Amino acid sequence: MAELIMIVDDEPGVRALLKDTLSIAGFDVVEANDGMAALTLLRTHKPVLMVIDINMPLMDGFELVERLRLTNDLTPVLMLTAREDKGDIARGLKIGADDYVIKPFGIEELILRIKAILRRSYKATVGPALLTCGPITIDDEQHSVTFNGEEVDLSPTEYRLLQILIEKKGRVLTKKLLLDEVWGITFDSESTVTDTYISYLRKKFHRDGFEGIKTIRGVGFQIQEPKQG
Repeated sequence: MAELIMIVDDEPGVRALLKDTLSIAGFDVVEANDGMAALTLLRTHKPVLMVIDINMPLMDGFELVERLRLTNDLTPVLMLTAREDKGDIARGLKIGADDYVIKPFGIEELILRIKAILRRSYKATVGPALLTCGPITIDDEQHSVTFNGEEVDLSPTEYRLLQILIEKKGRVLTKKLLLDEVWGITFDSESTVTDTYISYLRKKFHRDGFEGIKTIRGVGFQIQEPKQG
């Protein structure tokens, strides 16, 4: 059975283009013309990913993603924005979107980004099922993360980024490596998405004396065990 993707966009032409593109790529597709219709569809359909336009009537893409995340629905989300507005992009990522594509978009880029999101959502760790760094523990079999024994909710992207950092703890990981491993971006990119997600992880884990996620200026990032003593 093909994986199901939900398209949420108020423009019929965009929905038709996306449906044709995703169908050719081997996905099943359901469509909604606004956020309210999408919430109704979600009662009977369980997509592996949602492609959500930002600018829609009744309920825009931001409100839809916020509602999903408030109900602990972690379905991966790719947002569509009509202009390269860094404010829109930052807000979308902050409320829980996994990636974005700017209209007009290239078909090949869209499919690559969708497959990258799905890959990091499903990707199992090659190393041990339990990973630790100071107060942080990742149990990959249960797909759970705890901080001093308290469970921490992470989006699939946050989870994968933290997993890579801890798998290679103590090593300095370049932005290029992280873009490849986490986002599937293998080409030269000026994207600041890595910095954005590092800031999300710090907000969730830099507390109780732990500040292990380091920026190595001009190079990348690393996570370090707390100093003893």
